[in-house]
Amino acid sequence: MGVVNRAFGGRRGRSDSRLPPGQTIVDDWPVLTAGPTPDVGAHEWSFTITTEGGLEHRWDWSELHALGVEDVVTDVHCVTHWSRLDMPWRGVPVDLLFEDVETGYDYVMVRSYGGYTTNLPLEDLLDGKAWIATEAEGSPLTPEHGGPARLLVPHLYFWKSAKWLRGMQMMPSDEPGFWEQNGYHLRGDPWLEERYW
Repeated sequence: MGVVNRAFGGRRGRSDSRLPPGQTIVDDWPVLTAGPTPDVGAHEWSFTITTEGGLEHRWDWSELHALGVEDVVTDVHCVTHWSRLDMPWRGVPVDLLFEDVETGYDYVMVRSYGGYTTNLPLEDLLDGKAWIATEAEGSPLTPEHGGPARLLVPHLYFWKSAKWLRGMQMMPSDEPGFWEQNGYHLRGDPWLEERYW
Protein backbone atom coordinates (compact mmCIF):
# COMPACT_ATOMS: atom_id res chain seq x y z
CA MET A 1 0.00 0.00 0.00
CA GLY A 2 1.42 3.37 -1.05
CA VAL A 3 1.72 6.53 0.98
CA VAL A 4 -0.97 9.14 0.34
CA ASN A 5 -0.28 12.81 1.02
CA ARG A 6 -3.57 14.75 1.01
CA ALA A 7 -1.74 18.01 0.38
CA PHE A 8 -0.21 16.76 -2.86
CA GLY A 9 -2.14 17.25 -6.08
CA GLY A 10 -5.01 19.40 -4.83
CA ARG A 11 -8.58 18.16 -4.51
CA ARG A 12 -8.53 15.42 -7.09
CA GLY A 13 -11.80 13.92 -5.81
CA ARG A 14 -13.73 16.93 -7.14
CA SER A 15 -13.84 16.86 -10.88
CA ASP A 16 -16.06 18.34 -13.56
CA SER A 17 -16.09 18.13 -17.34
CA ARG A 18 -15.63 21.93 -17.35
CA LEU A 19 -12.26 21.61 -15.60
CA PRO A 20 -9.32 22.08 -18.01
CA PRO A 21 -6.27 19.79 -17.75
CA GLY A 22 -4.05 20.39 -14.73
CA GLN A 23 -6.62 22.49 -12.85
CA THR A 24 -8.07 22.05 -9.35
CA ILE A 25 -11.47 23.34 -8.22
CA VAL A 26 -11.41 25.86 -5.35
CA ASP A 27 -14.23 27.44 -3.38
CA ASP A 28 -12.39 30.62 -2.40
CA TRP A 29 -10.91 33.30 -4.65
CA PRO A 30 -7.11 33.43 -4.31
CA VAL A 31 -5.50 36.88 -4.59
CA LEU A 32 -2.44 36.95 -6.84
CA THR A 33 -0.93 40.30 -7.74
CA ALA A 34 2.33 41.53 -9.25
CA GLY A 35 3.17 44.78 -7.48
CA PRO A 36 1.17 47.09 -5.21
CA THR A 37 -2.62 47.38 -5.39
CA PRO A 38 -3.64 50.68 -7.04
CA ASP A 39 -6.11 52.88 -5.16
CA VAL A 40 -8.55 54.04 -7.83
CA GLY A 41 -12.09 55.04 -6.91
CA ALA A 42 -15.07 54.78 -9.26
CA HIS A 43 -15.39 58.60 -9.23
CA GLU A 44 -11.91 58.98 -10.79
CA TRP A 45 -11.91 55.83 -12.95
CA SER A 46 -12.01 56.07 -16.74
CA PHE A 47 -11.43 53.71 -19.63
CA THR A 48 -9.94 54.54 -23.03
CA ILE A 49 -9.64 52.64 -26.31
CA THR A 50 -6.92 54.18 -28.49
CA THR A 51 -6.96 53.35 -32.20
CA GLU A 52 -4.05 53.24 -34.64
CA GLY A 53 -4.58 56.87 -35.61
CA GLY A 54 -4.33 57.99 -31.98
CA LEU A 55 -8.07 58.58 -31.70
CA GLU A 56 -9.20 58.06 -28.11
CA HIS A 57 -12.64 56.72 -27.19
CA ARG A 58 -13.17 57.40 -23.48
CA TRP A 59 -15.82 56.41 -20.90
CA ASP A 60 -16.13 57.41 -17.26
CA TRP A 61 -17.88 55.22 -14.67
CA SER A 62 -21.39 56.48 -15.45
CA GLU A 63 -20.90 56.38 -19.21
CA LEU A 64 -19.62 52.80 -19.03
CA HIS A 65 -22.68 51.60 -17.12
CA ALA A 66 -25.03 53.52 -19.41
CA LEU A 67 -23.92 51.25 -22.27
CA GLY A 68 -25.69 48.31 -20.62
CA VAL A 69 -24.76 45.91 -17.84
CA GLU A 70 -25.08 42.11 -18.00
CA ASP A 71 -25.10 39.40 -15.37
CA VAL A 72 -22.70 36.59 -16.29
CA VAL A 73 -22.13 33.24 -14.61
CA THR A 74 -18.92 31.64 -15.85
CA ASP A 75 -15.91 29.53 -14.93
CA VAL A 76 -12.49 31.11 -14.43
CA HIS A 77 -9.15 29.32 -14.58
CA CYS A 78 -5.85 30.61 -13.17
CA VAL A 79 -2.50 29.63 -14.65
CA THR A 80 -1.46 28.66 -11.09
CA HIS A 81 -3.79 25.64 -11.40
CA TRP A 82 -6.95 26.78 -9.55
CA SER A 83 -10.40 27.06 -11.10
CA ARG A 84 -13.69 28.54 -9.87
CA LEU A 85 -16.83 27.15 -11.47
CA ASP A 86 -20.15 29.00 -11.88
CA MET A 87 -18.79 32.30 -10.59
CA PRO A 88 -21.31 35.18 -10.85
CA TRP A 89 -20.16 38.49 -12.35
CA ARG A 90 -21.73 41.73 -13.51
CA GLY A 91 -20.23 43.91 -16.20
CA VAL A 92 -20.43 45.65 -19.54
CA PRO A 93 -19.81 43.57 -22.68
CA VAL A 94 -16.65 44.67 -24.50
CA ASP A 95 -18.71 44.41 -27.72
CA LEU A 96 -20.66 47.51 -26.67
CA LEU A 97 -17.49 49.57 -26.33
CA PHE A 98 -16.30 48.61 -29.80
CA GLU A 99 -19.58 49.50 -31.53
CA ASP A 100 -18.28 52.98 -32.37
CA VAL A 101 -14.56 52.13 -32.59
CA GLU A 102 -13.18 51.76 -36.10
CA THR A 103 -9.91 49.88 -36.35
CA GLY A 104 -8.03 47.84 -38.90
CA TYR A 105 -5.79 46.30 -36.25
CA ASP A 106 -6.29 42.77 -34.91
CA TYR A 107 -4.53 42.98 -31.52
CA VAL A 108 -4.92 44.90 -28.29
CA MET A 109 -2.57 45.82 -25.47
CA VAL A 110 -4.64 46.01 -22.30
CA ARG A 111 -3.39 48.58 -19.79
CA SER A 112 -4.08 48.80 -16.08
CA TYR A 113 -3.72 51.43 -13.39
CA GLY A 114 -0.38 50.57 -11.78
CA GLY A 115 1.33 49.75 -15.10
CA TYR A 116 0.31 46.12 -15.71
CA THR A 117 -0.22 45.12 -19.36
CA THR A 118 -1.44 42.04 -21.21
CA ASN A 119 -1.88 41.38 -24.91
CA LEU A 120 -4.95 39.90 -26.58
CA PRO A 121 -6.18 39.23 -30.10
CA LEU A 122 -9.24 41.41 -30.71
CA GLU A 123 -11.22 38.27 -31.61
CA ASP A 124 -10.80 37.07 -27.99
CA LEU A 125 -12.60 40.20 -26.76
CA LEU A 126 -15.59 40.34 -29.13
CA ASP A 127 -18.68 38.25 -29.92
CA GLY A 128 -19.75 37.83 -26.30
CA LYS A 129 -16.37 36.61 -25.04
CA ALA A 130 -15.33 39.44 -22.68
CA TRP A 131 -16.67 42.04 -20.24
CA ILE A 132 -15.50 44.97 -18.18
CA ALA A 133 -16.51 43.54 -14.81
CA THR A 134 -17.44 45.81 -11.92
CA GLU A 135 -19.02 43.24 -9.59
CA ALA A 136 -18.37 39.64 -8.56
CA GLU A 137 -20.48 37.38 -6.37
CA GLY A 138 -23.09 40.11 -5.90
CA SER A 139 -20.73 42.82 -4.61
CA PRO A 140 -18.59 45.57 -6.15
CA LEU A 141 -15.08 44.39 -6.97
CA THR A 142 -12.70 45.08 -4.11
CA PRO A 143 -9.28 46.58 -4.91
CA GLU A 144 -7.43 43.28 -4.27
CA HIS A 145 -9.62 41.62 -6.91
CA GLY A 146 -9.13 44.40 -9.44
CA GLY A 147 -11.77 46.92 -8.45
CA PRO A 148 -13.25 49.18 -9.39
CA ALA A 149 -13.15 47.45 -12.82
CA ARG A 150 -11.29 44.54 -14.35
CA LEU A 151 -11.35 42.78 -17.66
CA LEU A 152 -13.12 39.40 -17.67
CA VAL A 153 -12.03 37.00 -20.42
CA PRO A 154 -13.14 33.65 -18.97
CA HIS A 155 -12.13 31.41 -21.88
CA LEU A 156 -8.44 32.29 -21.32
CA TYR A 157 -6.25 31.93 -18.22
CA PHE A 158 -7.15 34.52 -15.61
CA TRP A 159 -3.98 36.64 -15.99
CA LYS A 160 -5.57 37.86 -19.25
CA SER A 161 -8.48 39.26 -17.18
CA ALA A 162 -6.44 42.29 -16.20
CA LYS A 163 -7.18 43.95 -12.87
CA TRP A 164 -7.60 47.76 -12.44
CA LEU A 165 -8.46 48.22 -16.10
CA ARG A 166 -7.81 51.63 -17.60
CA GLY A 167 -7.47 51.18 -21.35
CA MET A 168 -6.76 49.29 -24.54
CA GLN A 169 -4.28 50.27 -27.23
CA MET A 170 -4.91 48.79 -30.68
CA MET A 171 -1.84 47.05 -32.19
CA PRO A 172 -1.02 45.74 -35.70
CA SER A 173 0.71 42.62 -34.36
CA ASP A 174 0.76 40.52 -31.20
CA GLU A 175 3.26 42.07 -28.78
CA PRO A 176 3.81 40.58 -25.30
CA GLY A 177 2.54 42.26 -22.14
CA PHE A 178 3.96 42.00 -18.62
CA TRP A 179 3.63 38.28 -17.88
CA GLU A 180 4.13 37.34 -21.52
CA GLN A 181 7.53 39.09 -21.46
CA ASN A 182 8.32 37.00 -18.39
CA GLY A 183 7.68 33.59 -19.90
CA TYR A 184 3.89 33.21 -20.00
CA HIS A 185 2.21 32.13 -23.24
CA LEU A 186 1.11 34.83 -25.68
CA ARG A 187 -2.53 33.60 -25.71
CA GLY A 188 -3.23 31.42 -22.65
CA ASP A 189 -5.89 28.88 -23.61
CA PRO A 190 -6.47 26.68 -20.51
CA TRP A 191 -7.82 23.76 -22.57
CA LEU A 192 -4.53 23.63 -24.49
CA GLU A 193 -2.51 24.31 -21.29
CA GLU A 194 -0.91 27.35 -22.90
CA ARG A 195 0.75 28.35 -19.64
CA TYR A 196 4.29 29.23 -20.75
CA TRP A 197 6.31 29.81 -23.91
